[in-house]
Amino acid sequence: MGHTITEKILLAHAPGVREINPGDFIQAKVDLCLGNDITSPIAIKEFRELGRKKVFNQNSVFLVPDHFLPAKDMKSANQAKILKDFAEEFKIANYFELGEMGVEHALLPERGFILPGDLMIGADSHTCTHGAFGAFATGVGSTDLAYAMAFGECWLKVPETIQLRFTGKPKKWVGGKDLILHAISDLGVSGARYKSLEFTGSTIEYLSMEDRLTMCNMAIEAGAKNGIIEPDKITEKYVKDAVRKYKPSRTVYKLYKSDKDAIYSDVREYNVSKLEPVVALPHLPSNGKPVSEVKDVKVDQVVIGSCTNGRISDLKQAAAVLKNKKVNPGVRLIVIPATQAIYLEAVKEGYAEVFVRAGGVFCTPSCGPCLGGHMGILSKGEVAVATTNRNFVGRMGHPKSFVYLANPAIAAASAVKGTIIHPSKL
Repeated sequence: MGHTITEKILLAHAPGVREINPGDFIQAKVDLCLGNDITSPIAIKEFRELGRKKVFNQNSVFLVPDHFLPAKDMKSANQAKILKDFAEEFKIANYFELGEMGVEHALLPERGFILPGDLMIGADSHTCTHGAFGAFATGVGSTDLAYAMAFGECWLKVPETIQLRFTGKPKKWVGGKDLILHAISDLGVSGARYKSLEFTGSTIEYLSMEDRLTMCNMAIEAGAKNGIIEPDKITEKYVKDAVRKYKPSRTVYKLYKSDKDAIYSDVREYNVSKLEPVVALPHLPSNGKPVSEVKDVKVDQVVIGSCTNGRISDLKQAAAVLKNKKVNPGVRLIVIPATQAIYLEAVKEGYAEVFVRAGGVFCTPSCGPCLGGHMGILSKGEVAVATTNRNFVGRMGHPKSFVYLANPAIAAASAVKGTIIHPSKL
């Protein structure tokens, strides 16, 4: 019996295990572990209670205070300080302070830290983003992060795998965000619970790494343990370019792919050639509808950014829609690049100027309003269109506010029109 790519990576990281099957429990070696300013303080407290004098590897622990910096209040300042003090005390090589940091799931890929074949855990549910590199990456709790920081291991259950096959050439304005929203609307928010989502097919083969990262980022919104894409030439070029530019401590990787006789719990096929851009209506990412069916929705705020769609290609797409246009007087436009490098490139390419001249604001890298943190919280009854990944009740502010998820082009067009609209209708 063959194995999926996820099973192969888990087997390779489970010393002494010779065979692996879905449902098995393993003690796996981790290549890197990640925490942020919300989850790490809890993990650090647990780590100290273990009485350890050092972390398992100073180059393999990553701390990114991306949710609340610049600090919005005393509590968030204290959270960030806990990370900074711990990084100094235990000589953590990869701690990223304000001015250097970015949204964790954009920063690590950009710097070449994630390699094909890796096993990565992070105390953040969207750690599944990194599966776009042909790595196993999953979110865990803060206590799991504490144990991994101490011993370099994590307890895991081997997931079953659902294969999602995408075929056909997407239309203009349709990208990774639309593909994954379409799939989640089919699967439901628990349809892949504790399973691996393996994205494949001719459509995936031609997607950029940024679109692939978007798709794997939202695997968790279907309940998946991880999202993963077999690495190819596009993957290797991205990795090699990042390694060459940033020179991370690890550069050796291994390419895995699923066997032809691998067993899947489900296989679903989507022909995307006729797919419209998809908008997920409140209050679930699974409430996806073609944008043409979303009519007369008045918008108060538009947010373009996050670990889902805050990369340079996303900002380029939004700027193309907004160039020489003005944001509707009744709409607040907030654009948040995911990293400092993306920020600088957006300035260099003129995208930042487009946003500001249109009447929007161009902010420092942060998770910001995505989780209801800061830099754009919604009031009662307000409606937002966001390129983020979740639109749960109260996710971006007041429990009686409303969040619609969409790609950057739809978000930008909606900022101009004042209602949700396809960019071709402007």
